Amino acid sequence: MDTEAVVKFIEPTKGRVNVISPDTFNMRIFNETDSLQFSVMGPSSGAIPNIGSLKINGVEFCNNPRKDYLNNFIEINQPITNQPTNQPVVPTSEIVEDSCGRRKITHTELIVGGANTKAGDWPWHVAIYRLHRADIKYICGGTLLSKNYVLTAAHCATIRGEAVIPDILNIVLGKYNLVGGDIAVQEKEVFKVIIHEKFNYKIRLDNDIALLKLRTEVTFTDYVQPACIWSEKAIEKIPTNEIIGTVIGWGFDQTDELSSQLRQATMPIISENTCYKSNPLFYSNVLTENKFCAGLKNGTSACNGDSGGGFFVFVPDISHDAHPNAPGAWYLKGIVSLTVSRRDVPLCDPTQYVVFTDVSRYREWIDKNIN
Repeated sequence: MDTEAVVKFIEPTKGRVNVISPDTFNMRIFNETDSLQFSVMGPSSGAIPNIGSLKINGVEFCNNPRKDYLNNFIEINQPITNQPTNQPVVPTSEIVEDSCGRRKITHTELIVGGANTKAGDWPWHVAIYRLHRADIKYICGGTLLSKNYVLTAAHCATIRGEAVIPDILNIVLGKYNLVGGDIAVQEKEVFKVIIHEKFNYKIRLDNDIALLKLRTEVTFTDYVQPACIWSEKAIEKIPTNEIIGTVIGWGFDQTDELSSQLRQATMPIISENTCYKSNPLFYSNVLTENKFCAGLKNGTSACNGDSGGGFFVFVPDISHDAHPNAPGAWYLKGIVSLTVSRRDVPLCDPTQYVVFTDVSRYREWIDKNIN
């Protein structure tokens, strides 16, 4: 779109574009105009539509339309409430602790072997896609924290340590099947990529954590919900001293291919000492105070394609309640970061422990960037 024409058109004294919903906007022109014609293009859901043609008084102002050009000029309408003036307005992007991490769908089917999942089991797990040449490819998992933010690994949103352009990323929520056949997915574009300032990609993947700010808010449904973030209060409630978590993803399975359906693997956090002894050369170089080890060394592990996904721990509402059907919430304790590679191929070795970014060490960083 012609830059000069758009800026004049969007200039506050000339006109304004307002977003009404993720798929709707209106234009208001303040100067007298005899005729106005325009066409809109864009996906059917999950992104701000863009103007493909704009004619004012018969003159075309959009000879070379560019997707997302108007986004920097858009004002998103906020709902007006009748709150008392002495009450603070809480941003919708903030994490709400009392409603996070709770499934909306309860399944009665038994899961054999603990590997399969059902649609709706992990409504906070998201799929991250990236544009590579002309193809959109699945690259990583992530965790929904609020209506506007997804948490993932920094190496999933960078190239040689530098943040990728937001336009090449796409987030799909409520997804169960990696390819089609889902009940209620939501697709969202990324507005901003926030990489930890001290992320080190060259050797140890230090500070391997990133936030993706979505361009438009998600809608919470049975299949899309936010997860809770781990805290010291959470560890006081779990039934045992051992922290056992579940890793979610479409990562490589026994066939060395991406899984077609979302799978889960349950594993305990192990001590640093145990991790060091299992493979001193590797783990002594990558483990820091901001990471932890987890796994079973029995072939059940996180693998390629699981990066960025979460390590979730169930915390009962009543302290130390160990009943299988105890009410509670799922808390994000870690982010899948790296593991030992096989010698023959650049794939994970499922007999080795997985290294996770410890989310609890970054709570202040997360809160600062979200708020």
